[in-house]
Amino acid sequence: MSELSIASPAPPERRLTGETLFLLAGLAALGALATNIILPAFPRIGTDLGVSSQELGLTLSSFFVAFAFGQLLVGPLSDRFGRKWLVLGGLAVFAAGSVLCAFADSLSFLVLGRVIQALGACAASVLSRAIARDLFDGEALARALALTMIAGAAAPGFSPLLGSALDGLFGWRITFLIVAVFGAVIALHYSRRVGETHPADRRTPLALSSVASTYGRLAADPRFLLPALAVSLVIGGLYSFFAAAPGVLMSELGLTAFELGLSFATTVLIVVAAGFLAPRLAHRWGQRIIGMAGIFIALAGSLFMFAFAAEPTFVTFTIAIALYLLGMGLINPLGTAIALHPFGQQAGLASALLGFLQMGCAAIGASLASVLPLQPSASLAVVLTTASALALLVFLPVAMRHPKAEAVV
Repeated sequence: MSELSIASPAPPERRLTGETLFLLAGLAALGALATNIILPAFPRIGTDLGVSSQELGLTLSSFFVAFAFGQLLVGPLSDRFGRKWLVLGGLAVFAAGSVLCAFADSLSFLVLGRVIQALGACAASVLSRAIARDLFDGEALARALALTMIAGAAAPGFSPLLGSALDGLFGWRITFLIVAVFGAVIALHYSRRVGETHPADRRTPLALSSVASTYGRLAADPRFLLPALAVSLVIGGLYSFFAAAPGVLMSELGLTAFELGLSFATTVLIVVAAGFLAPRLAHRWGQRIIGMAGIFIALAGSLFMFAFAAEPTFVTFTIAIALYLLGMGLINPLGTAIALHPFGQQAGLASALLGFLQMGCAAIGASLASVLPLQPSASLAVVLTTASALALLVFLPVAMRHPKAEAVV
């Protein structure tokens, strides 16, 4: 019998407590936190290391690539051996990479530290979704992911503001030490308050051929691939925005590092609003319909940015990003829940493949935004519009699919 056709019981009903929410949000936000907190410091990092801002883009693309491929290994390992030691090991690797970044004296060492950071953070990201799938199902899973997104948005949303303040007071190196401490706090909380969520009787064998076969079947299964790819395209656009933000807001629109931080902080309110709306709207109209609406809103924001790309202003750019973030906030938890729901026994592999798709789209989007022969805002508009339009195309069959077509395996 196929590995994806073995029925497995739904996880027992659980309440999303504050402790569980803190863990899931912390794990999910770690990668974005480690990236966003250093964005305001890019000019000073470039000056200290003697490199240009464009060359510093390598610290982002290398992070995304390592993050993408690392998840493919973490997922099957967690399905076989459980979540606990991979969570703790990933957080330890993340802290070590952060310390290396703090003491880097050249771009090559900074990139090395960022790759090590990514290999640790990717474990946290994969396992945040896998742990959520271990504990919740159906609407409860969508609600848990939405609330996790709300809480997790605070760290990457406010981190540029914190990074700007730390850079101004103590220099950019202290920011890496701060994120190392955050990783240690998450590890301590997990080991004391949450622990293992994937019991031995739900674990799957670990064999290279079996893992490759399962990844192949997941990638060919439209129940997983279509919603996962739609979410990944929109999330890839979000990370492209992170990468392009210093060039657009500081170089093109003249914001200071502190003002850049304030701009990012306001995005938290939009993500919070979307996170509260997503499960409520989905309960009334269904996850697929609201997910499709989210993609439409993201596309509207992208087209608005494209319309003003020739002469952007802070107001037009902010409106466009606000619409995009609102749409992203709707499709992200709902599309993720739709993609993971049918695959409870393979939650680790499914989450890993979803994360790979997300970071792969992020790496492609960030690279395109930096190499297109256009001004930064125009390049970002092209990337966001393309990503949103493609997401709409791949999610359309999901929105039209009957819910009874889903089978939990």
